[in-house]
Amino acid sequence: MNCGELLIIGGAEDKCLEGEVLNKFVELATRNSNGGIGILPTASEIPEEVSTEYIKIFRDLGVDRVEVIKLDSRQDAEDPAICEQLLSFSAIFISGGNQSRLSELIGKTKFHDALSKAWHKGMVIAGTSAGASILGKHMIIAADTMLNDNKLKVEIGVGFGFLDGLIIDQHFSQRGRFDRLLSAIAGNKEIMGIGIDENTAILVKDGHFEVVGQHQVLVLDGSTSDYINITSSDNGSEELTLSGFNLHALTRGYRFDLLTRKLLMKKGIQQ
Repeated sequence: MNCGELLIIGGAEDKCLEGEVLNKFVELATRNSNGGIGILPTASEIPEEVSTEYIKIFRDLGVDRVEVIKLDSRQDAEDPAICEQLLSFSAIFISGGNQSRLSELIGKTKFHDALSKAWHKGMVIAGTSAGASILGKHMIIAADTMLNDNKLKVEIGVGFGFLDGLIIDQHFSQRGRFDRLLSAIAGNKEIMGIGIDENTAILVKDGHFEVVGQHQVLVLDGSTSDYINITSSDNGSEELTLSGFNLHALTRGYRFDLLTRKLLMKKGIQQ
């Protein structure tokens, strides 16, 4: 099957006619079909306000059909009518908010299954902030980073599973999340961590991604590590000693192979 693209956004993307990230999403969503865009604001505590903002920008960018998928409970996520609505779109946009809410309300439901099947058949899916985190098999659901107590403890949950072996972290540089992503992957060095800055995204297709947008994407790969030790201090913090991790930093236009875990040259330039 030919899976659709995943546009995974670090949050706070520009919502204007010139915004590179949302322009890319609209380009993908309207490329082969006029089914329109479905907005899934389930993660947000203010879904109507969030939806209104995205409806406006997507219509301003030329999309005729933009509708909200109203899903506020697991009962909704099992509703055949809502699943049917999902399948009528060319692309789905998952808003920010709380990724745990997405997992709790949608995970392992008919809607989750329908979304996965639609993606495997070519549907384009974008997610921003919490909507980005949920797309991996694993996700950070809580991180106690109270600096005054010198405490760091990261809790990992289960995402939608569209990308195996990855943890995605958002608002990355802007919120100083390097330590929490490193902690998240230190316990399982086969999992790769991807930190995405605001107004920046990765476009995932066929086992590699390309960076879109203004800032930077960081890839943390512990598969080559020769030493990892995790200890708990008296205050509950997880303290790390590790060696041999690979770090990759990418900006607009650069590509990364998720299978070989290697940087590819800039788009249009041979390796």
